[in-house]
Amino acid sequence: MEQKLMKRKDIDQRYTWRVEDIYPDDAAFEADLRRGSEYADRIASYEGRAAESPETLKQVMDLYEACLKTLQRYGVYAEMKNDEDTGNAAGQALNQRAQAESTKVSEKIAFLDPEILALGREKIEEYIRTPGCGLEKYAVTLREMVRLAPHTREKAAEKLLSSASDMAAVPYNAFSMLSNADMKFPPVTDADGNIIQISNGRFVPLEMSRNRALRKEVFEKFYGRYFEFRNTLAALYDGQIKQLTFYSKARQYGSNFEAAVDQNNVSPAVCDRLISSVHHHMDSFHRYVRLRKRLLGVEELHMYDVYVPMVEGYSVSVTYEQAQETALKALAPLGEEYLSHVREAFRNRWIDVCENEGKRSGAYSIGVYGVHPYMLLNFNGTLDDIFTLVHEMGHSIHTWYSDANQTFLNANYRIFVAEVASTTNEILLTEYMMGRAKSKKERAYLTNHLLESFKGTLYRQTMFEEFERKTSEMSEKGVPLTADLLSKTYLDLNQQYFGPDMVSDPLIAEEWSRIPHFYYNFYVYQYATSFAAAAAIAERILREGAPAVEQYKSFLKSGCTSDPVSLLKIAGVDLSTEKPVEDALKLFDKALEDMEKLAE
Repeated sequence: MEQKLMKRKDIDQRYTWRVEDIYPDDAAFEADLRRGSEYADRIASYEGRAAESPETLKQVMDLYEACLKTLQRYGVYAEMKNDEDTGNAAGQALNQRAQAESTKVSEKIAFLDPEILALGREKIEEYIRTPGCGLEKYAVTLREMVRLAPHTREKAAEKLLSSASDMAAVPYNAFSMLSNADMKFPPVTDADGNIIQISNGRFVPLEMSRNRALRKEVFEKFYGRYFEFRNTLAALYDGQIKQLTFYSKARQYGSNFEAAVDQNNVSPAVCDRLISSVHHHMDSFHRYVRLRKRLLGVEELHMYDVYVPMVEGYSVSVTYEQAQETALKALAPLGEEYLSHVREAFRNRWIDVCENEGKRSGAYSIGVYGVHPYMLLNFNGTLDDIFTLVHEMGHSIHTWYSDANQTFLNANYRIFVAEVASTTNEILLTEYMMGRAKSKKERAYLTNHLLESFKGTLYRQTMFEEFERKTSEMSEKGVPLTADLLSKTYLDLNQQYFGPDMVSDPLIAEEWSRIPHFYYNFYVYQYATSFAAAAAIAERILREGAPAVEQYKSFLKSGCTSDPVSLLKIAGVDLSTEKPVEDALKLFDKALEDMEKLAE
């Protein structure tokens, strides 16, 4: 029996997201494209006088907010339509048109920041405080402009930088097309004679098989296909780093990394402390690898052995409906109000559930202000898929609370805190399932999953971050980022992290070439810091109940009204210190000890 991916048209509508909540049809999308351009033209008509008075600036800021809201709406719609099936020409065209229009709008309004900043900090504050003017609504945005003033250029330069944004998106767009649409993977045959088409979405579930020969074959065929395109993929990654360098130099930052964290209003020291703490606890990760090798009973542990559960004779296979039921029970500590929004997401088709041919790999949540958040999944019925569901739901409910309690410009919470709500949900799910484990084997299986969460989120994402920083620094020094150099850099890090008990198979050196997050501008370290923050928040919620939940919801409602580290303090976490990461790594040690005892 051949297990091919379904075509998009054959997916049951119940398991697809309802994009018509954004636009009933493409004609409405076209109308918003025009509307966004019209807003930009009206803003441009103020050039030279946008900040001549508090009243005039308020008029301009009202138009600016309406313009960006329109850009978000049509941009998200086009991205979602494209992600449903990246091989569909109509979806590609929508996405390209949305990106092109956004670039044109950005060019038209690029004069605004320099013109406002010409007032100076004191005058801007005076404008904000003007009685009856209404500029207080935009205080957060205006003060953020002032903070970034040293990296904001004159009008002509800002227009030029804006015009380059469409071009800057090319590396990721090309990577996505190659990885999700054009790259076809060979099939494999399982022990039951089923012919299974390998895909990005099926790779990890296949690597969780107890059949080691199958895992090895999948690993070699999957990474072998990426190896065939390694030079093209290296050129795309090199293009991504070069566009970051272009912007960081243009905005007078010392490095690409410095530019990335400053946009989030976070100190580079936060990431430096993360890497330092993980390095100090590398022996714990090596101990985990040794335990994996022993429990799997293999003479050599290979990279195709890293996803299969260490516990034999127990597996989890769930329907999507069962996953929904489990999610609601696990998230119950967050209160009935929170659960009501989760039920709404399930009931009103916020979620695109099933994998189909050409669909974007992975999972994400994305918001549309004034509509509701959406989630993309590639659900295959594994335990990981339940965790992915609650993870993306965390993002979506964070977005819902932020949008419901903040203005459009104040609702857009920073990427640095974006992974906190999602990971808090994952930890609550772990605790729920642990508390209901019916046997020693089931508890061991769940402990295995917790260890895998640490491996994938705290250790692996920190390793990814080191790869990004190392390769970016090389490029900034003029070192060509060839496929050989990228693969060697990645393999060296893999050997350092997994240690001497892991055989770092040569093909794992190609893993860098399949990671979409390497095109997200130093995103990945925030998974690790968020994991540490979430561990502390979940522990407080389970220990203190309602008071901790209310503080947590206050954080969720805060949008971008302060810097990320300050916002996390509302929920009781201080990432300006090493404590959250150190505490999380101690929790990893505790889970490791539990697993060792359960395995006796």
